[in-house]
Order: sequence, then structure tokens, then C-alpha cells
Amino acid sequence: MSTRLRVVFFGSDAIALPLLEWLAGEGSARAEVAAVFTQPDREAGRGQKIQPGAIKTWAQRHGLAVFQPEKITEEVRLQLTAVRPDLGLVMAYGHILRDDFIAVPRLGMLNLHTSLLPRYRGASPIQSAVASGERETGVTLMRIVRRLDAGPIIDAERVAIGALDTATEVEARLARACVPLLQRLVGRLEVGALVETPQREADATYCRKLSKDDGALDLVAPAATLAARVNGLFPWPSCVLTIGGQPIKLGLADVAPASAGDGSAAPGTVLGADESGLLVATGAGVVRLRRLQRPGGKMLPAPEFLRGFPISSGTLLASRPMPGLVEGRPGG
Repeated sequence: MSTRLRVVFFGSDAIALPLLEWLAGEGSARAEVAAVFTQPDREAGRGQKIQPGAIKTWAQRHGLAVFQPEKITEEVRLQLTAVRPDLGLVMAYGHILRDDFIAVPRLGMLNLHTSLLPRYRGASPIQSAVASGERETGVTLMRIVRRLDAGPIIDAERVAIGALDTATEVEARLARACVPLLQRLVGRLEVGALVETPQREADATYCRKLSKDDGALDLVAPAATLAARVNGLFPWPSCVLTIGGQPIKLGLADVAPASAGDGSAAPGTVLGADESGLLVATGAGVVRLRRLQRPGGKMLPAPEFLRGFPISSGTLLASRPMPGLVEGRPGG
């Protein structure tokens, strides 16, 4: 490229900040952010005051033009056209884009999706991958098409998921993974070496938007299934168990060693505690609840939590059916 690539960024979530910082810093010799499109200011925080989002705040700090349409209209398309973009880059924007809007940038629009497509298309790919017990996920760069996350794949950056990673840690890792992906994209555009590979539809899975009801735990499920779900749904909506008549929020869990229980206790039975967590019998193995939070309190390591909220061995915790998070096809 003889001149810098003019990039218009579309996004509304702080996960995109590392890639924007790269574009404004090290990557600025090869590409520039010409404008930012983000969601309108929304109510946020305890006081529910109207506040700008993280992307708008970043853009204003860098003196960039910011557009915040409630809907993508013809007027908004003309605003984008006036920016004269070479490329549209989308990540967690929150709007469905029309074909004539997608066609405005000279090189089209590309999307950064936080899964290894075609798995985990949809609204909650990070949480669903962790909650499903995956040990690897990633960020996929794809061309935008009208079907949900179905465009051809250009590149992907893989990210490991550890046994004690919650969605919070994985999200931070994915945010950083966007930078090498973008570095390679710019390099390939410079030499005209962009290759697009169609997704294999037979391998596609879909994850929906999460709700508070997803925090239910069925203690008849295996310990590994329960630990993954606790970790994947933290910090929101968070898994909850009713203990002593109070809803106790769970922040971290893993599978306890086989020596933690003899396998004869009914699922949901509290077996005691070790130095790392509260031990609960399940349908297969023992789940160790490592971080807990009572209403109005802080999320605490289990030993500290149990000093102020003792839970007796033999206590039987109630189960609730766990809604499915992942489907083999949309609406299936």
C-alpha cells in the first residue's frame, strides 16, 4: 500500500481496546482509524446514569469522529461513505448491517468473532466455550455476510483455556489475541495475499444470549460439567446455589481429587472443605467451589467465605435444571 489503510471501526465493547490501541500506536504507520461507529450512550452503573461506552471514550481521547446511530439508515450509510473508508472492521458492535452498508468500504467489512468458527456462532461465544469445558478457543477474522457469523474465514488466533480460567480471564486473553491477527491482516492486504475459506456448515454450533436463568446448577451432572459452567458464567450471569435460604453466587470451581469423597453421598451433599474450597458431591465426582459470594457481600475465596458463613458437612443443596447453552443449529 502506498498510503495508510483507512479503517472505520464498528464496536461497542471494551474487548476491542487492545486492537484499537495497536492501530493508534505501532500499527499507525500502516493503518489509521478514520472514524468509529458505536452504540448510543446507555444507562450504566449503580446510579443508572447515561454514560459513554468504552469505545466512544477511547475514540474521543484520540480525537476521532464518533457516530452512534440507533439504527442503520440511509443517512448513516451516507455518513460512512463520506469518511471514504478502505476497510470496515467490526467487533461486538450490536447492529445488523445492511448489504449496501457493508459494500461502502473499498475492501469490504471484516468481523472479529471470539470463537474458532464455525463453532460457537452467536451472542455468547466466550462464556459458552468455557462453560462447555473447551480447552481452546480463539478469535476468528471473517468476511461479513448477512447470515449469522457465517462468512468465509480469513485467519484465526488460538487461545488456551485453563481449568481455573473464568470467562473474565479468557476474554482478556482473546482481546490481546486480536492484535497479532490484525498485524497479519494488514501485512496480507499490503501484498494482496488475502485468502478466504468457506466455513464448514456441518460443524456449526450456535450460542444464544444469556439470561439469569442460566445460572442454575443441576448437581446430578458430573463435577467437570458443573465446574466448567461455574467458570464460564462468571462474572455474568453467575451460577447460584441456595444455601441456608440465601442465594450464594459462585465465582470459581474445579474438580476435587478422587480422595475428596467416597462416591456414596447423594448429589448435592456438602462433604466438607479443604484449603481451596467447599466440597460438594455430584452425579460423578466432587466439585470444589473455590469462590463464593453472599447477597450484599464480596466475592471471597472459600476459606474466607466459610469463616463468616459456615456450611455444615451433610447439608444437602438443592438442584435446578440447567438450560442448554449451545445448539447445533439456530433455533434448533
